[in-house]
Amino acid sequence: MSVNGYQDIVQGPLQAYLELSKQIGGDVAAHAALVNSAFQAQLRYIQLATQRSKPSQNEEVSLLAPTSDQISSIQQFREKNRTSPYFNHLSAISESIPALGWVAVSPTPAPYVKEMNDAGQFYTNRVLKEWKEKDKRHAEWCRAWVQLLAELQAYVKQNHTTGLVWSGRGSGGAPPPPPGGMPPPPPALPEVDFSNMTVDDRSALFAEINQGEAITSSLKKVTSDMQTHKNPQLRQGPAPFKAAGKAPGKPLPAPGAGVMDKPPVFMRDGKKWLIEYQKGASNLVVENPDMNNVVYMFRCRDSAVTVKGKVNGVVLDSCTKCAVVFDNLVSGVEFVNCQSVQMQVLGKVPTISIDKTDGCQVYLSPESLDVEIVSSKSSEMNVLIPKGNGDYSEHPIPEQFKTVLSKPAGLVTTPVESKG
Repeated sequence: MSVNGYQDIVQGPLQAYLELSKQIGGDVAAHAALVNSAFQAQLRYIQLATQRSKPSQNEEVSLLAPTSDQISSIQQFREKNRTSPYFNHLSAISESIPALGWVAVSPTPAPYVKEMNDAGQFYTNRVLKEWKEKDKRHAEWCRAWVQLLAELQAYVKQNHTTGLVWSGRGSGGAPPPPPGGMPPPPPALPEVDFSNMTVDDRSALFAEINQGEAITSSLKKVTSDMQTHKNPQLRQGPAPFKAAGKAPGKPLPAPGAGVMDKPPVFMRDGKKWLIEYQKGASNLVVENPDMNNVVYMFRCRDSAVTVKGKVNGVVLDSCTKCAVVFDNLVSGVEFVNCQSVQMQVLGKVPTISIDKTDGCQVYLSPESLDVEIVSSKSSEMNVLIPKGNGDYSEHPIPEQFKTVLSKPAGLVTTPVESKG
């Protein structure tokens, strides 16, 4: 099903994009040929995953080389043709083609594909603005590319929800043989001859049980001189059997916990600002970002980041006691697996997502009072709304819910307010 689903994408949405690229011609058609090669390379990689177990990290890099080389060629083509009249077309593809890197992303590859698709739409909007009055084929081309990545996201979500699935059979080579016929019958039970068992044998157990209280009459009484708690010298013998105690389970990692001895990272990688393993850094500043950029904080502690300018989104992943302040966001801010985090928006933010986070303070601006907040598996969440005099009013986000059955409407869920 995994291979068939991907082949449906190659034969459907991809072919529609290739056909429109061919109609436009020029650099767009040449660029599309490289895109086709990248999808074909990924199809071969997915076919390989159905034939073998997950490779080692070094081998995985080698197996991914054909796909990554094609992605690099696509992006280099854009850089070599900056004077092309179709530069926005080339940029739309180059910014979003890293979506094919989902095969190396876990545990949430589908949102990664969407993120890449959103990054490319900055340039598809430019194409629409430039060509909508000149040639409608360019608008169809934009829709075809966006739809292609949307289909890829749906495919990943359905077939590889937490990462690329490997078959777990063998170490590669030829595909497994097709299954043949019905499975072999289970081994026969050992033969037991019940004919030689007498009635007395069969009823012996029941006879014992039916004695009632008399069943204990044959037991030997334990006198006081036989009790070890009254006679310490009896404890010097061999220790009685003790059931093996249950081994203490490995504690689950706390959100934001993990290896912190890695060197801190603060760099821009394409459209993504990477802020990783920072500790005690309270004056981090992201300056002059582009509107399609994403600021990504990962495993930071006791740190604060200020984002100056408008960016696409901000993500805090596995951070502890961190804060972020930003001006405006195109999509939204997201907290995942965090502890004791804070955010403040000075301008506009459409959405706030809080997932598996304990302790989140959200400071809103007057322009962001229509924000949508989505929370799941989180606690200690508070939204602070400006009053107008420089102060804030605090409002907790419900953590408990009550569900009742209502015959006309089915299940009805309402938040439960804390009375403590």
